[in-house]
Amino acid sequence: MTKTAGRVFFTYQGRTASCSGNAVTSANKSTVMTAGHCVKMEGAWHTNWVFVPGYHDGQRPYGTWTAAKTLSTPQWTASEDINYDIGAAVVAPLDGKKLTDVVGGQGLAFNTGYNKAMYSFGFPAAAPYDGEKFIYCSGTTFRDFLLSSDHGLTCDMTGGSSGGPWFTQFDEATGTGLQSSVNSFKYNFLPNAMYGPYFGADAQNLYQSAQSS
Repeated sequence: MTKTAGRVFFTYQGRTASCSGNAVTSANKSTVMTAGHCVKMEGAWHTNWVFVPGYHDGQRPYGTWTAAKTLSTPQWTASEDINYDIGAAVVAPLDGKKLTDVVGGQGLAFNTGYNKAMYSFGFPAAAPYDGEKFIYCSGTTFRDFLLSSDHGLTCDMTGGSSGGPWFTQFDEATGTGLQSSVNSFKYNFLPNAMYGPYFGADAQNLYQSAQSS
């Protein structure tokens, strides 16, 4: 788990910003799942997009992987629909090796239903966090009853954790599970709840497009 997940860095409106992401098992051995707003925001695709698996305390133990391609769901690409805030990147080989040959990959699960025991991971960078530590939350998810059809989870992670993976069937001993969502957004008036999009057919199609790229 500490190898497959990592920080994402990119240029947004002329400055460097960060998110989180996760390497998944894929046909091209090069696919990273993240949030839609971690690849495209306010109508523009981010540039200089890189993935740093296993990041901690400024260390980059497995190198910095550059995106050859970034993708999102049709709904996020077209109108940045929060229900479909899912993105993916296909990273170029590094030193002649492919991403999951170096760090491994996590499996995925789609259409898992709601109210599941799940774990959420990320690199929150806004106070009280500084982006240098890998943080997790766990609990039973609930369905958002406000503005989205997302999963919700009690979690105090902050900005920068976006795009970090949520897992069902997560095993703490092995650090493996099935990725079933990503950190997407929080409501300002509910600081202790994190929301993540439901991985249905559109998420599955995005994954298929990415892994076959």
